[in-house]
Amino acid sequence: MLVLAAGKASRMGRVKQLLPYKNSSILGTVLESSIKVFNSEDIYVVLGANAQKIKENLQNYTVNYIINEGFASGLSSSICSGVTKLSNYDAILITLGDQPKIDVTYINEMVTLYKKNKECIVASRYDGFNGVPAIFPKTFYPKLLNLTGDKGAKQLLNSELNFIKTVASSGKLLDIDTPEDYQKLINP
Repeated sequence: MLVLAAGKASRMGRVKQLLPYKNSSILGTVLESSIKVFNSEDIYVVLGANAQKIKENLQNYTVNYIINEGFASGLSSSICSGVTKLSNYDAILITLGDQPKIDVTYINEMVTLYKKNKECIVASRYDGFNGVPAIFPKTFYPKLLNLTGDKGAKQLLNSELNFIKTVASSGKLLDIDTPEDYQKLINP
């Protein structure tokens, strides 16, 4: 599993990964759900901006960290850093570190669908588009490694439609990018 958390959170104005949520932080909540599904040694968190501060605050989680020195060039650089490191896996579930509503049930639903369709990408469906979290089989790693800019895998997830199975997000994919998003999260 690859958790993308390298951004500098410029729209938030502070380190959003560490904002309090439930009994942890936004990123901590993502990791807690992930650890309930995957072995912690199979969870990799891509960090960039504020990497040391985030690592210090997440010492209770025994996950792996990948430092993306090129994080300023966009989300795609974090995907490339992660896919390069995890190239020995048959598939990679990519998720964002600022989607704390993604829970164990949702992750398990994605994994179950992937196990029945191992040649396909399994993506999250919301607002008429496919997005992450998404599971990518190894055959798609070259396309992930060719991504550029700050759009992540969005174009790929909405172009390879013959090879994509989807899971309805049912409101779980709230990205926490702004102070207003955070307020919606903590005061629903």
